[in-house]
Amino acid sequence: MKTVHLVVSGKVQGVYFRNTAMLIAEKLSVTGWIKNTTEANVEAMVTGDENAVKEFIKWCKIGPERAIVKEVTISKKPETLFDSFRILRN
Repeated sequence: MKTVHLVVSGKVQGVYFRNTAMLIAEKLSVTGWIKNTTEANVEAMVTGDENAVKEFIKWCKIGPERAIVKEVTISKKPETLFDSFRILRN
């Protein structure tokens, strides 16, 4: 299992990024969380099979139809197990 932390910047809030990411995560069987940040980015922590995590990152670089992704910062993290994929709300 692989765990990564992502920060997605660009026009990523108000475009259903988190909701669509949750659907993609469920389809790929990855777990973790996603949330908006006060800097107008989206932040996520994801754990899963290496190929599934790669596919999730690939999707994050494009996002949903109305998103304009400028950058995705990826950090490897120690394996962290989650029981599901959730949207965190501040």
